[in-house]
Amino acid sequence: MPGLVDTHIHAPQYSFTGTRVDLPLLQWLTSYTFPTEAKYQDSGFAEEVYTRVVRRTLKNGTTTACYFATIHTDSSLLLAEIIDKFGQRAFVGKVCMDMNDSVPQYREITADSVQETERFVKELLEKKYPRVQPIITPRFGPSCTEDLLNALGDLAQTHDLHVQSHISENEEEVKLVENMFPAYQNYTELYDKNKLLTSKTVMAHACHLSEEELKLFSLRGAAISHCPNSNFSLRSGVLNVRKVLEHSVKLGLGTDVAGGYSASMLDAIRKTMMASNSLQINKVNETGITLEEAFQLATLGGSQALGLDYVIGNFEVGKEFDALLINTKASDSPFDLFSADDFEDALQKFLYLGDDRNISEVYVAGKQVVPFSSSV
Repeated sequence: MPGLVDTHIHAPQYSFTGTRVDLPLLQWLTSYTFPTEAKYQDSGFAEEVYTRVVRRTLKNGTTTACYFATIHTDSSLLLAEIIDKFGQRAFVGKVCMDMNDSVPQYREITADSVQETERFVKELLEKKYPRVQPIITPRFGPSCTEDLLNALGDLAQTHDLHVQSHISENEEEVKLVENMFPAYQNYTELYDKNKLLTSKTVMAHACHLSEEELKLFSLRGAAISHCPNSNFSLRSGVLNVRKVLEHSVKLGLGTDVAGGYSASMLDAIRKTMMASNSLQINKVNETGITLEEAFQLATLGGSQALGLDYVIGNFEVGKEFDALLINTKASDSPFDLFSADDFEDALQKFLYLGDDRNISEVYVAGKQVVPFSSSV
């Protein structure tokens, strides 16, 4: 089957994945995330975690990932090097943030943030990795000044780069942005007016966007990364996928490690179904999305969100071969097949019950990357 595309994952947060999902977003960032990310100045620590997250996601069938790193340029470049070594396809972003009163040791001076982002982009492009690209990464509205957002928008425009950030994840964050940036009509306009909402942009969450904002996303060709595990775990909100698709906005799925407690895109598919079901239960939507639609969002939808659908996302002739070989009868498979089960039954059982024990081989651009070679 086609490789899975994770459109939103925080590599440095992998060290505490599966723990600490007991606070809402802003308090969670202050208590756990910022202090952890500050440690990535240490390249030894960074190398261990980054190696493990790339290995884990590849084993779980993620052939393409869109990573946030940290504010540290050198360890962000190290993440790109590790991804290239293992053969995964990826975007890597050095995080930019010049405001952080809650954890002041984890922020940058505005000019330094811009300068280091320029260095990150330049050095990463000079490496000429075949499938690892830089992505401009302002963390989110509350951690960036208008000057920084504007400079990053200029940088993205000048070098024709992809952009990633977060938007409207929870209601407290939305109110904070309203208070911090009163000159803008809404959160989406903050990014748009600073040239950060383009056809190469992917924004995570988007749980609380207005109709007007969704229309602007559609107009600009910007994409959304749906991260249902994180949205449930941090109690942020529920993205109405049906509504997003009705507005013709590009949509992919993300694990959002570590707000999402699983680094598996199979989990993202399952939680996408749960989120859709919850909207039906609460009479928000009359119809939910199907498992087939959720699977498409995890593959072709993700490739469209990242602007890679001309290269990957399905097995169309001419695209690169990013693929998983699935063994539904693996000796330690977590599910059982019966003689009456047809192909559709086997596929559904894998999507709902399968895991890395069923993923016997992983290919990126035609090269086998799992099982791992002895050189990595």
